Amino acid sequence: MGLFDKIFPKQNQVQSAIQGYFKTLTAYSPSFTSYDGGIYEMELTRAAIDRYATFCSKLKPEIQGSAYKNLEKILQYKPNPWMNTSQFLYRVATILKVNTTAFIIPLYAEDMETIIGFYPLLPTNTELIQVAGEPWLRYRFTNGQTAAIEYNRVGVLTRYQYKNDFFGDGNSALNATMNLLDIQKQGIVEGIKQSATIRFIARLANIITPDDLKKEKERFSLENLSNENTTGVLMFDNKYAEVKQIESKAIFLDAEQMKIIQNNVFNYFGTNEDILQNKYDENKWNAYYEGEIEPFAIQLSLVLSNMLFTQKEIAFNNAVIFTANRLQYASNTTKLQVSSQMFDRGILTTNQVMDIWNMAHVEDGDKRYIRKEYAEISKLNDNTDKEGVNIHAINEGQGVQESTDTTTTDTAEEN
Repeated sequence: MGLFDKIFPKQNQVQSAIQGYFKTLTAYSPSFTSYDGGIYEMELTRAAIDRYATFCSKLKPEIQGSAYKNLEKILQYKPNPWMNTSQFLYRVATILKVNTTAFIIPLYAEDMETIIGFYPLLPTNTELIQVAGEPWLRYRFTNGQTAAIEYNRVGVLTRYQYKNDFFGDGNSALNATMNLLDIQKQGIVEGIKQSATIRFIARLANIITPDDLKKEKERFSLENLSNENTTGVLMFDNKYAEVKQIESKAIFLDAEQMKIIQNNVFNYFGTNEDILQNKYDENKWNAYYEGEIEPFAIQLSLVLSNMLFTQKEIAFNNAVIFTANRLQYASNTTKLQVSSQMFDRGILTTNQVMDIWNMAHVEDGDKRYIRKEYAEISKLNDNTDKEGVNIHAINEGQGVQESTDTTTTDTAEEN
């Protein structure tokens, strides 16, 4: 039993029930063909896709609510038997960038109803067919195998979705830039080759046969242009009318032209050189996260939530969410400010502060703490708060009185 049989253990026999393509508003024959991979074969575009997928792979899935809560650890560690969570997220993000459409199918328990995991598909061709009046997705893979599954059971992520009602429109807009990248690469290679070919040109004064010409060329090169000539002196007799040195120079695109091509790729993928070379600071990372990573997290959250939960369960706030520790890229100054300001206000726990500093959790670290010198807005004119703390004394720098002080308590009660 191979991977196909594991993913589709009881493939429905729908071939005889197919009623043609499912009619959409924009296309009578809706189908999607995976890109031939050219966009992933160029060094610069692959680097942009890899950075994006790597950051997406750091997202942490969490299940909000009580429904399917037992699936949370599976999502956090091993969404399917063949890949861990980091690999799963990386592949989904990569497929989405390369093909502008990514498919996630559920893995079921033996009852074929209970979801026990997820798997990202990479078919060569996908068709939206109609079975009993409902849309189904029929996949064809590189090995020739086909499988069909109800559309409402599948998670579909898209980018650049405009013309097609169900799938992304592809990366054809990048073709011109891809051609420039390819020409640039070929030009560098050919330029290097040309610079190492003909270095001298010589004209023989006498007319000789082609065979003699070839022999003379080899003799001249061996005696004057090879490593055997250790003198550095070029000697030739009067049979040559003239000998001229050719200065071959490789022709490359200038820096400005290369920068334009690179910027085309950066603009298309929403990235920059600092992100690709890991030179970003917290501001550049936050901008990249807001523009690229967070939209992926939101879309994937909605896709998996709709796959797992019924409308009633979603109405009771059950959802799959993806979080990221964005502060791990912040400077130590920012981390210190956030830790101190958010911790003593009861917003962050001890362990959440430990996460900011990439440190291990501690025992009882999930408790929340808050400073006691705060007062309710409606009691700003009172001398003491409900704990008996003398607020005026604090403001005057006299310290915090003990709440067991009966004098202070009695005074507060009399007021």
